[in-house]
Amino acid sequence: MATQSRHRTIVQILTLVILLFSFCSSALAEIIFEERFEDGWQSRWVKSDWKRSEGKAGSFKHTAGKWHGDPDDKGIQTSTDARHFAISAKIPEFSNKNRTLVLQYSIRFEQDIECGGGYIKLLSGFVNQKKFGGDTPYSLMFGPDLCGSQTKKLHVILSYQGQNYPIKKDLQCETDKLTHFYTFILRPDATYSVLIDGRERDSGSMYTDWDILPPRKIKAVNAKKPADWDDREYIDDPNEVKPEGYDSIPREIPDPKAKEPHDWDEEEDGIWRPPKVPNPAYKGPWKRKKIKNPNYKGKWKIPWIDNPEFEDDPDLYVLKPIKYVGIEIWQVKAGSVYDNILICDDPDYAKQVVEEVFANREAEKEAFEEAEKVRKAKEEEEAQRAREEGERRRRERDYDRRHRDRDRYRDRYKKHRRDYMDDDYHSTDRVCCNAMHLVLSKEAKSMLN
Repeated sequence: MATQSRHRTIVQILTLVILLFSFCSSALAEIIFEERFEDGWQSRWVKSDWKRSEGKAGSFKHTAGKWHGDPDDKGIQTSTDARHFAISAKIPEFSNKNRTLVLQYSIRFEQDIECGGGYIKLLSGFVNQKKFGGDTPYSLMFGPDLCGSQTKKLHVILSYQGQNYPIKKDLQCETDKLTHFYTFILRPDATYSVLIDGRERDSGSMYTDWDILPPRKIKAVNAKKPADWDDREYIDDPNEVKPEGYDSIPREIPDPKAKEPHDWDEEEDGIWRPPKVPNPAYKGPWKRKKIKNPNYKGKWKIPWIDNPEFEDDPDLYVLKPIKYVGIEIWQVKAGSVYDNILICDDPDYAKQVVEEVFANREAEKEAFEEAEKVRKAKEEEEAQRAREEGERRRRERDYDRRHRDRDRYRDRYKKHRRDYMDDDYHSTDRVCCNAMHLVLSKEAKSMLN
């Protein structure tokens, strides 16, 4: 009994320690900025006037969108086609030096976007938010960029010493019309992770996946394979000896199963000899067996050496102090819903947000499927009306054509008949004149006689 009691006490203490550790971890985690676009969001965000004088500035509307998992969960949606959109919020200034940076947000492309962005930016230094636009410097740009069926790029662009560096990997974003979370995590060891919907899509290091610093190592292009480098994996067995009489084994032998034909005549046909067949004892030219080469060093490769141009920067991962978060995009067709913007130093909290929102994932899918049914029914209805309108116009054209043809034939008939009657009249006149002339001529002759 004492042993069991002691065991329970140990378990309780361990449980308490774990809970205390979890509490301390949560307490140490810092949420720098979180925007769920609830009431009062307008007081935190400033709409830019960029492109407004040219009539190319789009606007955002506060909405849950056409389909959603929760009608009260609203975001901001691009609402004008073929426009530039720019909006930003000032946040508490922070530095990611010696801490993990987590940038996360959700976006839903409700439109057939055709061509346009869906990314987000972190800005440093002073920014005139009313003039925030495409030329405004940024420290980090992250998120999808789509154009046609070919471009489905997921941008990760970092700024270092005033220059922007895109990630070298070809990362792909989601293209359906449901909500998706995009998460970028940058750690103090300059490693990173890209997550979509809470699942890691890619990871790596700033040293290798961006062309910010020269590589640590380079190939020794002038190196040559050492003369004593043995790259033969297998060699002939030097102890192998050719069996005596091996070379005298014939390739073919007389067929032992062949028999002399019964009608064979040696006087006429000559001496009968059986046909040749392959000799099963013949193994081809003798070769030594292959054995593992004890001196094998592997395939020789050009070695890597330290790059003399590489100069490490232990603060490579450190961005300039962040002061703003902004959305600056161009879209041919509007309809993208931004929501759940988060900047913090705790990947676990970011994952918790994804799980919380996706608790209504199935409801959103059902709403989307229902909206698709309505859309397709409407399109079919409009297509049917277009077909009926086309048929009506075709009938009208046929009716008009028949009447024009009838009138044209009637006019042509009248003209033809008039010409015919005129020709008959003039023909009759000529006959009468000729007859009269003949009569007068006869009378004149009789008077002369």
